[in-house]
Amino acid sequence: MSTVTLRQRVVVGLSGGVDSAVTAWLLKQQGHEVLGIFMKNWEDDDNSAYCSSNEDFVDAAAVADVIGIEIEHVNFAADYKDRVFADFLHEYRSGRTPNPDILCNAEIKFKAFLDHAMRLGADKIATGHYARVRLNPATGLHELLKGLDPAKDQSYFLHRLNQAQLSKTWFPVGEFLKTEVRRIAQDIGLPNAKKKDSTGICFIGERPFRDFLNRYIAKEPGPIKNDKGQTVAQHLGLSFYTLGQRQGLGIGGLKAKGAQRGGGEHAPWFVARKDMSSNTLWVVQGHNHPWLQSLHLQAQQASWVAGHAPAPRTLAAKTRYRQADAECVLQDVDDSHFALGFTQAQWAVTPGQSAVLYDGDICLGGGIITDTQAAEESKNNSNPPNQKNG
Repeated sequence: MSTVTLRQRVVVGLSGGVDSAVTAWLLKQQGHEVLGIFMKNWEDDDNSAYCSSNEDFVDAAAVADVIGIEIEHVNFAADYKDRVFADFLHEYRSGRTPNPDILCNAEIKFKAFLDHAMRLGADKIATGHYARVRLNPATGLHELLKGLDPAKDQSYFLHRLNQAQLSKTWFPVGEFLKTEVRRIAQDIGLPNAKKKDSTGICFIGERPFRDFLNRYIAKEPGPIKNDKGQTVAQHLGLSFYTLGQRQGLGIGGLKAKGAQRGGGEHAPWFVARKDMSSNTLWVVQGHNHPWLQSLHLQAQQASWVAGHAPAPRTLAAKTRYRQADAECVLQDVDDSHFALGFTQAQWAVTPGQSAVLYDGDICLGGGIITDTQAAEESKNNSNPPNQKNG
């Protein structure tokens, strides 16, 4: 966040966590008029052990009291259900693996929340995300940058933000390491200074994911087949599995001979493909199996931070959060879709997840992965089954 000398009215999304708390404190110290907003995005079972929104609000209110700012509780649950959760279920029913946090940022935190803040007379909004915004004087465009802490950078989740949203947004803690944020919180006596970081979206929390999904999506059992076409088990329904998944497959008693496909007799099994047309789950043995490696992908529903597609060139990409940047060539790109070719094969590239592009520290945008291509044919000269998502 650039230094600002003008006092501004800033509405901060207070989640109850330490990052948003320090965000509010930093802005107050800079002389801004700060108002906290606690966003309630889920209420179907918010009294359960898996959803902590009630205690999060208590923490957020305690933080506001210490900092000396007002806090408002705003319910966006209906917006969340319509704009995020409905899409989440549609994607899973189609065999893909969505990332609801990305859609939540685009539709709730930087749309519904931003609109609400503007109605309150805000000049800016701020959140506790580890990212940065910079105005490029040469282009007049706002750039989305990675947070300075590489272990906490959250620009991947923010890549759908546009110029209008970024022009109204600050990310103060993006300039700090997480350890520094914790230290600040402790030094100023914030009650949540040692609170554990949130590990998931509220409506899932720490609960068994398959049990939660089964409340909304019916089980449709079918065969689990290996790369030789042999049926090795039965699955519960393709919606309940994701590419690269190792746990919960229920495969036993069938071992691959030797060290084939980077595996070995006791190598673990991984989900490699989902064929919606035949309701077949394809699995392979060994982390390095060719079916799990992709050199190319296609992405749709592209969103570009600058408002237009970048020129085809060599860039870096992430196909999942916390993945190291992977060198790639941007190809066949326009405002709605693009293709990527990777220098090195990427592991378990998953339809429904986002491919996000970077030019150094600058996040350019990204899109939803729709198709992948295996790096090579399997060693018995059969091609992997196509990923068919209906």
